[in-house]
Amino acid sequence: MAKDDSEKTMLVNVIEEQEVRIAVLESNKLEQLYLERTSKEQIVGNIYKGFVVNVVPNIEAAFVEFGYKKHGFLHVSDVLPSAVGNGNRSGDIRRLLRQGQELIVQVTKEGIGDKGPSLTTYLSLPGRYLVLMPGLSRRGVSRRIADDEERSRLREMLRELEIPKNMGVIARTAGRARKQRDVVRDLDYLLRLWHTIEQRAQSSKAPAMVYQESDPVTRVIRDFFTEDIRRVIVDSEDVHQKVRDFLRAVMPHHVRKVKLYSDPDPLFHHYGVEQEIEKMHSRTVQLPSGGSIVLEQTEALVAIDVNSGQYKGRGDAEETAFRINMEAAPEIARQIRLRDVGGVLAIDFIDMEDTERRTKVEQALWAALKADRSRLRMLKMSPFCIVEMTRQRQRQSLRQSTYVECPACHGTGHVKSNETLGLQILREIRAGLETKGLDQVEVRVSADVANYLNNEMRGRLGELETSSGKTMLVLADPSVGPDQHEVRLLTAEGRQLKAPKR
Repeated sequence: MAKDDSEKTMLVNVIEEQEVRIAVLESNKLEQLYLERTSKEQIVGNIYKGFVVNVVPNIEAAFVEFGYKKHGFLHVSDVLPSAVGNGNRSGDIRRLLRQGQELIVQVTKEGIGDKGPSLTTYLSLPGRYLVLMPGLSRRGVSRRIADDEERSRLREMLRELEIPKNMGVIARTAGRARKQRDVVRDLDYLLRLWHTIEQRAQSSKAPAMVYQESDPVTRVIRDFFTEDIRRVIVDSEDVHQKVRDFLRAVMPHHVRKVKLYSDPDPLFHHYGVEQEIEKMHSRTVQLPSGGSIVLEQTEALVAIDVNSGQYKGRGDAEETAFRINMEAAPEIARQIRLRDVGGVLAIDFIDMEDTERRTKVEQALWAALKADRSRLRMLKMSPFCIVEMTRQRQRQSLRQSTYVECPACHGTGHVKSNETLGLQILREIRAGLETKGLDQVEVRVSADVANYLNNEMRGRLGELETSSGKTMLVLADPSVGPDQHEVRLLTAEGRQLKAPKR
């Protein structure tokens, strides 16, 4: 299957049943990536009937039992008074909710670590062209539609729609240039769906799920397919048919764009996406000019550093910094989007004295960020050329969904040096030498540490053997990690003794 550099293409890789991967290429460059493991329960977007377990005034939030393994977190700002049968618009959570109260909630963010999922009572049901918002009466247009004339046209169209009382709608980006009949069809579907959800909620006992988001492929096609996508290439016959059926129902004139991929070369390898994904797992991203971007993700924030590296251009230091920063800005926006990082981000550009150049870099970054569908907030560049921003997180980042914490370093990225561990072991041996009945000290460590102890610290261990009259035995144990060790105090019969408490 020939590659066309000018086309915008969506690739749907589902040949491995445990994983769904969808990529959007523009001019053969990876611009969007969606990954979901079918083995992991996905709950974002689902709607549940739950009940309040606990109201915590000091954090203005409540914890809700909704049938998941962890209680959901519901902040007061996510409580719609009418949705909980309360007309009180006070910001006091105690006046809105009480323990045991039943309510309908929607999951907005997955839980990470010890945190449970985030919930809201501001429900939203996404269709192809509209988002239905039960309980709200407003009608609006997506902020991503920038054209004033088109925004006015859509607002007028929304005003003409027959929408039930206490029901709001937002025109999605995909609604741009759509005819009224398409929007009306979408609204009718969403109203029927909401009626079904209401019936399930009334007949179900909390906790219970009353609405489940679409499967990953349907959801991504619904949310990410745009008019300018020329082809949708799928590597599974079943999913190929599913995509065709979905498009036939909502956008029949685009069905012809769906193609079945049957080449022996894996789909993502054929289009170079696999190589791009591997690069995304690296903390360093090389820039064409020789500069680089370094991304460090921590519990508190994501730090992004721009380096000059082996820059190949000419010019003074200020001009060099400006050129590298301008080159880095769109790539930073792309990496943030592809890696799906959220929370607080701090971007450290190369220092520039000229305020006009700082402004240009800032504008270049903001322009590149407009392609991001997540909610963003960016502050002005500081005098130190640092840009702070926040990006809304809905699910785990690429790293969180594909990596586990290192059992050796426990997520720190570092383990003790052989010398540090060796000195710690010597101190533990000295502390146990006066143990009653002790005949032999056995040390179990990794092969690398054992080699260090038997060579670099052999003299120190020999001195301890001579002065104490006890045998010192160092054993390499393949089951022991590089940062682990075990010092065993043994009797002559091989019975293990407890080290004295200090």
